[in-house]
Amino acid sequence: MHIPDGYLSPATCVAFYAASAPFWYVAAQRTKRFLTGRMVPLLSLLSAFTFVIMLFNIPLPGGTTGHAVGGTLLAVVLGPWPALLGVTVALVIQALLFGDGGITALGANSFNMAIVLPMVGYYTYRLISRNAPVTSSRHVVGAAIGAYLGLNAAALLTALELGMQPLLFHSADGTPLYAPYGLGVALPVMMGSHLLVAGVLEALITGLVIAYLQRAHQPLLSLREKWEGTHSIRALWIALGALILMAPLGLLASGVAWGEWSADELEQQLGFVPAGLAALSNLWSAPLPDYSIAGIDASLGYVLLAVVGVGFAALITWGLGRMLARP
Repeated sequence: MHIPDGYLSPATCVAFYAASAPFWYVAAQRTKRFLTGRMVPLLSLLSAFTFVIMLFNIPLPGGTTGHAVGGTLLAVVLGPWPALLGVTVALVIQALLFGDGGITALGANSFNMAIVLPMVGYYTYRLISRNAPVTSSRHVVGAAIGAYLGLNAAALLTALELGMQPLLFHSADGTPLYAPYGLGVALPVMMGSHLLVAGVLEALITGLVIAYLQRAHQPLLSLREKWEGTHSIRALWIALGALILMAPLGLLASGVAWGEWSADELEQQLGFVPAGLAALSNLWSAPLPDYSIAGIDASLGYVLLAVVGVGFAALITWGLGRMLARP
């Protein structure tokens, strides 16, 4: 679901940065009112979780891959505004360090996965679990349904953004300048794979984690109302470490996520590379592209870079949280 550099026109990229900026500002202001110093480690943990969960690629119909995001889970525990910041940090790290998603498209990726996804997921969850006691199964059901709808809302936006490019931006002879596939291809492919597979995975992960929190870390589900940050989350950090060690499972799924092909892969498919895409695709050279380290076994490299990514996500969100947190 990450949109790489070159798949969106510069005008589209600027528009999505402009659309995302007010949400980032409001998120910072709203988070200031809610976040305390004791809650900052939890924000760091959940942002790191989002980064890790996106490393687990799953096979999708058509020989492509996809992944969960975890944005609704962050929103259920922390609320939608801190979740917006946490997911944005993970997306920035992916784009800058690993080339997963483009620098020019970061505004669009953030709008889809850090803004729309957790907002849709959170308010669906609140609608279903409203006034239910913290032990009620409605929290699990609401979180799962919210996660499913949130991920598919983000997928729909991604499909529209990519599918509109050849319609709006093309040469005089109709050749696409950026993303090459129109709405007739982008919509059914993106929505089919996310409605049938990726959304189900997102719902399953979110529902299972909320069910676990109900049993073992119930105060976290009352965070927005009365949690004072005194509940130990050490076990959750251990669980995150276990996920890091399992990260190489994400390498088992072959193929590339739809709409995330390199210029060379596009040339093999189409016989040409759209001119605008070719000009922007090499705009940023990530220091650790494709989550791999030259000369190191792929699985070991994946684990090492998962640790690097988690470290950056936790550190940046901790610093951001400390700046925003109330004393």
